[in-house]
Amino acid sequence: MRRLSLTLPAMLLAAPVAAADLNVTVQIPQLNVAEYHRPYTAVWVEREDHSVAAQLAVWYAQKESKEGAGTKWLPELRQWWRRGGRELQMPVDGVSGATRPAGDQKLSFHEGKAPLAELAPGKYELVVEAAREVGGREVVRVPFTWPATAPQQLAAQGSSELGAVKVDLAP
Repeated sequence: MRRLSLTLPAMLLAAPVAAADLNVTVQIPQLNVAEYHRPYTAVWVEREDHSVAAQLAVWYAQKESKEGAGTKWLPELRQWWRRGGRELQMPVDGVSGATRPAGDQKLSFHEGKAPLAELAPGKYELVVEAAREVGGREVVRVPFTWPATAPQQLAAQGSSELGAVKVDLAP
């Protein structure tokens, strides 16, 4: 009987390539106002044509109150609502959650896993929008290229409803 000798191509023997990471920090400032309400906040990724590439987070009032259901006020996140929020059926598993308190709020995402599984290589913007009852509305944008070829730390600064928005990319 003859023995077969199989050899694997070198590329199959190489160590697996690590997936890229997208880590986001959204700073919600503590405002010194008479009537403070936590902001409704949406975080998403837009393509260069401003279409939504990925919904990352939507924070809103989860329980009904005397003002009505929390979803009633989601249209106040105007850009998010017009660019895809109205098409979502809340709650969205892994995306929606309760409003967040003042401070740094951290989100982590990995290439190949939802919601970045369908994110093709290219130029994008991370968009964060916040709207607060008896308050204002603000949008902060951070441009980035996906996937990262080298570690990057990007940031933009809000002026009222949002503080610093940081994006850390790792190859």
